[in-house]
Formats: sequence, structure tokens, C-alpha cells
Amino acid sequence: MDFDPTEDQSQLIAAFDALYAKWSTPELVRSAEPVGFDPELWDQLARIGALEMAVPEEFGGAGASFLDLELVAEHHGRWLAPAPMIESQIAARLLARLKGSTAAEMLDSMLAGNRFVTMALQPARDRSLKLVPGGTVADCALALDEDRVVAVPLTGTRHAVENLGSLALADVRIPESTLTLADGASAAFERAIDEWMTLTAGALVGLARRALEIGVEYAKEREAFGVPIGSFQAVAHPLANSATAIEGAFLLARKAAWSVEGQPERFSQLAPLSFAFATETAREASYRSLHVHGGYGFMMEYDIQLYFRRAKAWAAILMEPRRAYALAAARRRAAS
Repeated sequence: MDFDPTEDQSQLIAAFDALYAKWSTPELVRSAEPVGFDPELWDQLARIGALEMAVPEEFGGAGASFLDLELVAEHHGRWLAPAPMIESQIAARLLARLKGSTAAEMLDSMLAGNRFVTMALQPARDRSLKLVPGGTVADCALALDEDRVVAVPLTGTRHAVENLGSLALADVRIPESTLTLADGASAAFERAIDEWMTLTAGALVGLARRALEIGVEYAKEREAFGVPIGSFQAVAHPLANSATAIEGAFLLARKAAWSVEGQPERFSQLAPLSFAFATETAREASYRSLHVHGGYGFMMEYDIQLYFRRAKAWAAILMEPRRAYALAAARRRAAS
């Protein structure tokens, strides 16, 4: 199995990397806090076709493979992009999967740039949604209410939630008059959550890789007793352990993304597995790199704290790794 990018994929990666290098620098990421959203970056992502690429051609999209989306997600995480691209991509794919005229109209409006749609990852409970990613800035959120997929308007119903990662999270009250997009659609929504976990795994791999690079760069520059601190085993070995773990998380995230088209019967197992391992890896890599900085790492002017905080917060809006591992195991047993 070869996960090396094709020529077309390399061009895709280069295009998004150039966009993020200009519109998601550490300075711009800081300026987007505490809201966790940069409207200029969002406009640039729309212009480059970030949403269209996630949607099959028969529904008006560009029909990119899911592995293509994962490649982009890695760079989204690497640059800590303050925009809910992954959630909107997954929402668009869910609308296409639901089919139906109402879902189709919403998808058309979304692709035309007239509607900003996100995903509520947690099912509705007591007429409310918790920790909706992009919930402070989107127009509506797709949510699972019992076995219905509904479109919940966010204007006037949301309450911003402060969080460690400065993410655009909101708790949302579901109004009595909510648009139903599909009944009996819990399986379609579960599939969307699996897709979110896989793309988020890719983003966390990108985050972890850049966090490690920051730690290594600092360990080469900072000196103690007349030598770089990276020459000490107590510094070098933990960073080497993170490098090894990142490669494992990288391969697992890409295999999960590849399995969507290449081995679909394994996808539901690989999605939570890749998510759990990438979460643990990103948290450990960012912690070790911050630890290398000593007390400086916690200072706001050092970039590593941006990565450390998001590694802690990003995955927590859905579930902790132990729950994701248990989910993967349960699905594996069920498939045996």
C-alpha cells in the first residue's frame, strides 16, 4: 500500500500549504483568538474550493477522494487554521448522502457561499446541543435528534463556550420549529462522525509534526553547560519517541482515509482507532516540545503553546481516546 502523494495530490497539497502559509501564520492565529475564527481565511478557503472538493460531482462538487481530503486536513492542522473547514466539509458530504430536495437545496446554497453550515458532533439531548464546532460563526448546524437529521439555526440560539484551544465552540438551544432533513438517518449521521474523526486524525498528525519541529528547533538553539540541550538524552529521547509515534499516527490516519474507497468494510473500525491514536500522539508531542522550552513554553509569545492548547482541546469536543479505542474494539468484535 503506497500512501505517497500522486502528482495531482502533490499540487493539491502545495496549493493549500501556500494558502495557509499566507493566511494562517502564528500571528494571524493569535489575532483570531479568542473567537477561534478568521473570516478572511474562511473566504480564501471558499475561493480555493475547499467545500466543493468534499462533494461528489453528481451533487455539484469536485469529487475529490477522501484521501485527498485527509491530505489537506494534515496541513489544516499543521497551520492551526482558525476555520471550521473539516466540520463544513463533513456537513456538505452528509447533505449529499441524505439526498432529498430539502437537503439538496441546502447543499446548493452552501456550495454557492450563501449558507455557512457546520456539524453538531454530539446528538441532541433535552432540546440542546453541546460544544458545536464552528457554532459561534456558522448559520446553522446539522444535528442528530433521536433518529432524525435536523438543521438547527444558530442565530439567537447559541451561547459561546470558552475553551482551552480558543475554538469557535457554542452550546445551542434547539428551537421548537426545526427543519427536518431526513428521518431514520442515524446511520448516515454516524458515518459523518466517522469521517470527522478520520479528517481530525489527519489534522492532529499535522499539528503533532509541526509541534515536534518547534521543539527540535529550540533544542538545537538553546544551550546549557556550553552545548545545545538537544545533545542531552533526557531531551533527545522523548522527542525521538514522539517522532516514532507521529509516523505511526500518520500511516494510520492515511489508511483510515484510504479505506473509505479502498476497503470500506474496515472504515468504521479504522476511523475511531486513527482518531484515538492521533489524539494521544498530538497531545504527547506538543507536551514534550513545550517541556523542552521550560517555563518559556507557557508564555503567549511562544508558538508551542498554541499547539499544546489545541492538541488538548480539539479532540475533546467529541470523545477522549479511551472511548474511541473502546468504540473501535466493539466494532471489530461485531464484524468478527
